[in-house]
Amino acid sequence: MPTIDQQFIEYIVKSLVGHPTDVVVDRLIDEKGVLLSLTVNPEDLGRVIGKRGVTAQSLRTLLRALGTKNDARYNLKIINNDDQRDNYATSAAPSNDTSTSDDETSEPVKNSTDEPVDNDYDYSKKTREELAELDDLDI
Repeated sequence: MPTIDQQFIEYIVKSLVGHPTDVVVDRLIDEKGVLLSLTVNPEDLGRVIGKRGVTAQSLRTLLRALGTKNDARYNLKIINNDDQRDNYATSAAPSNDTSTSDDETSEPVKNSTDEPVDNDYDYSKKTREELAELDDLDI
């Protein structure tokens, strides 16, 4: 039977996600407190985490409030169980291998920051000349 903390997180998360039947909350007690592991459908992972982690942080804040009431320390771990997305990320990620094959020649990419910046544009020159003329005036 799920405990009150598991039911609490399940209720909130099920109301957020598109696949509420896939929401699973596991509970583990250790020396640091209570660890709740949340598993959701891979399509709903972004909704649970939210932009810049705001939704996940809000869930943790609510758990902290519940922990104050129950004299317990709660931690929430959101588990990414999306194997397909993980496989794609590892195959599509750029490799750190710097070796090249025999038919491949690699040249360093020239960035725009490699060239020195020319600060002496015509506009700048004109402005400097005008300021120099103003300095010569005895006002």
